[in-house]
Amino acid sequence: MASSPAYAKHPEHRVVLESKPGRVRALFAGETIADSTRAHLVRESRHDPIVYFPREDVRMAALEKREETTFCPFKGTASYWTIRVGGREAESAVWSYEDPYDEVAGLKDCMAFYLDRIDALDDG
Repeated sequence: MASSPAYAKHPEHRVVLESKPGRVRALFAGETIADSTRAHLVRESRHDPIVYFPREDVRMAALEKREETTFCPFKGTASYWTIRVGGREAESAVWSYEDPYDEVAGLKDCMAFYLDRIDALDDG
């Protein structure tokens, strides 16, 4: 891992990882794709909060990794997965920072879901 140069240029920008209390599940095509009591809530400046699941709590057999990547100057390079379940698919619905910057090291081995590409995020 390495430090992000973006924080020096934008010291007001925040990416805060918190423990997400309770159980949270990601649902797609009538199935549970992720289920965790160890999820993180990530609060980032100018973004809605996002739930990140530990990879061990994600049903990886339902995901197919894509070649696609994007870059965030505060978190690093994101990799993407498509969900395939029961004849349905959601392209690039899941992302992960596999080698995040030091400032957000807690994101390593965690995955997040685009809420508009899954059926539900159940946290209650």
